[in-house]
Amino acid sequence: MKLTCLTSFLTGVLASAILAPQASAAIALDRTRIIFDGSSRSLSLNISNKNKDLPYLAQGWIENADGVKIDSPLIVLPPLQRVEPLAKSQVKVQALPAANTLPQDKETLYYFNLREIPPRSNKANTLQIALQTRIKMFYRPQALIKNSVGMINVWKESIALKREGGKYRVENHSPYFFTLVGVSAAGKEIADVKPLMISPQSSELLPVSAERIGSAPAVTFINDYGGRPQLVFRCAGAGCSVADYKEG
Repeated sequence: MKLTCLTSFLTGVLASAILAPQASAAIALDRTRIIFDGSSRSLSLNISNKNKDLPYLAQGWIENADGVKIDSPLIVLPPLQRVEPLAKSQVKVQALPAANTLPQDKETLYYFNLREIPPRSNKANTLQIALQTRIKMFYRPQALIKNSVGMINVWKESIALKREGGKYRVENHSPYFFTLVGVSAAGKEIADVKPLMISPQSSELLPVSAERIGSAPAVTFINDYGGRPQLVFRCAGAGCSVADYKEG
């Protein structure tokens, strides 16, 4: 999940740069990623206003994988709403008929955005900060819907490491997006590994040497619920396969 500070101010640009990191979101979303079930026409998300004194506007929209705002095949309803102090509400992601034209043999990536708009201040020289939440949203075709046990089996069977020169390539043989957030060797996390999102039927090269990874690395990834389980590999020769799965 990504929070972006959007500032409007009457004082100076430097003031916003100093104060923006200290802000905390008023409008909160109930999850860190979205799986849109292709067999459903809509999905409801819970939002809440954490501010005990002020109402906020909540503005929602969807972007495609390139970060371009779209109005089809998925839309957010309502696109703008007022949420009273300490109140809860919902936004709905609605599928339009064009969703039927999306690939049905793999997931499609989108981004869900939720921006809070604070009430206008009646005080002079006031800095106002609006925070924006941006999370990944995956359209998952009906044929690919599985329960948690089924998804665990997918990862165990479809993720592999293959030695390529002096490094390892992570191979994703599944129709799902795989988000790697860490690699551990001998129980110790390797600091140089940054998060990688690997598209369906695709692969990415890890930026660290195979020697550092060793012959029994553990790959940490993000599951459908925002959890961080691990796939423990056993390597032989140029290839590594999953030997164990650990909840996280």
